[in-house]
Amino acid sequence: MPPVLSPIAPHGLDWSSLRVKTCLMLTLLGDGHKYCDGVTRRSFLQIGSLAMGGLALPQLLKAEQSGQQKSSEKSVIMVYLTGGLPHQDTVDLKPDAPDGIRGEFSPISSAVPDVQVCELLPNLANVTDRMAILRTIVGQRDEHSSFQNLTGYPQSEALRDARPNFGSVIAKLKGPADPVVPPFIDLFPTMRHRPYNIPGAGSLGAGMRGVRADGEDLAGMKLRFVDEARFRSRKALLERMDNVRRAHTDESLAAMDSTYQKAFDVLTSSKLVDALDVEKADLKTRERYGKGSPNHLGDGAPMWNDQLLQARRLVEAGVRCVTVAYGFWDTHGNNFNHLKKHLPLFDQGVAALIEDIYERGLDKDVTVVVCSEFGRKPQINANAGRDHWARVNCAMMAGGGMNVGFALGKTDKIAGEAVDRPIHFTDILATIYHNMGIEPDARLEEVSGGRIPLVPLGASVIDELVS
Repeated sequence: MPPVLSPIAPHGLDWSSLRVKTCLMLTLLGDGHKYCDGVTRRSFLQIGSLAMGGLALPQLLKAEQSGQQKSSEKSVIMVYLTGGLPHQDTVDLKPDAPDGIRGEFSPISSAVPDVQVCELLPNLANVTDRMAILRTIVGQRDEHSSFQNLTGYPQSEALRDARPNFGSVIAKLKGPADPVVPPFIDLFPTMRHRPYNIPGAGSLGAGMRGVRADGEDLAGMKLRFVDEARFRSRKALLERMDNVRRAHTDESLAAMDSTYQKAFDVLTSSKLVDALDVEKADLKTRERYGKGSPNHLGDGAPMWNDQLLQARRLVEAGVRCVTVAYGFWDTHGNNFNHLKKHLPLFDQGVAALIEDIYERGLDKDVTVVVCSEFGRKPQINANAGRDHWARVNCAMMAGGGMNVGFALGKTDKIAGEAVDRPIHFTDILATIYHNMGIEPDARLEEVSGGRIPLVPLGASVIDELVS
């Protein structure tokens, strides 16, 4: 009797179900066993489910075969800056503000006339012609969480109403662009401050959550329980047995040839794993991005520029949405020394990502968003820090076929209020959906059968970017 091989299920998953999400099942059974489809095989390779935008593997392959999953390969990379980036010390400097408000840094000219950024951001200054700086983000609450940026709702409302994060929405509505690559990859590490961690799929169901690249989800996409040679020998065994049955009694098996082949292609594909392996990138590219470290800063995220490179490689491999948590910017104290230490690496990595998107011809299809949960207070406190300030914030957007090369919106003399062209934070999500070919006023079908809006009432596409 051949051995029975079954991987250990991650906590909370039931391997007895044929609809297990996110993990790979390989089971080689012994003596004859009659399955619900009426087929009896001495040895049977059972292909279970893999997280591919909520579709079980057989459903995915059937849809792909019929062309239902064929669509544009638009994608988005969101870089979420945990803690609240100080806008007046990065992209909205106020050198003429009075002491106690004016920061320590000087503005420098950029590639766009009349647009200046912090002297610690020379690389971003060189790519301002390839991005739009949004200086008047409004509507956010004073809360340390990723919920506002990723769901469009404050944490309490998102949890109460089971609002999904935008990556899950994209996975639901667009599905996979490539049958061997999931539509949504989450590169967020697990952070100590729990609300920083990525929101779930909410009412769309667990099958729509992003594949976590740092845990069992990725492991489930590798043949780590059965080596590839043994896997392929079992595939050959299954094919021989089915050839015998097809020649005698079961004509229905003939229609399964293509699905079997595609299923094995999914399980043996290294496309996703290769994309995550930045060691395979050329040395010049890695040096341009810089490396950083996987070690967390404070209770937020690491500054790990490898993840920015991974994000670009993932969208090139066919992933529709990649989320990256980056750095820790909650500078209640020692704001300026913190920025002196960490802004140069941020500048290097984000500028390299934007350059890469354009140089590789991805700028029409890949939207890059850099955002944070709120801004910082104009007044410098007694600890040389800046406290929370939800009245106005900043963001950067690039690619996506958008109009770029300008700064949008204007704040007052101390960067405390939006005085021209306020942009609601939910408008960023509406614009992302628009760039993905999803109209923001569409309705989303929940697991329960209900229908919910993609974005809150009043959210609209940022016309200056897309008109």
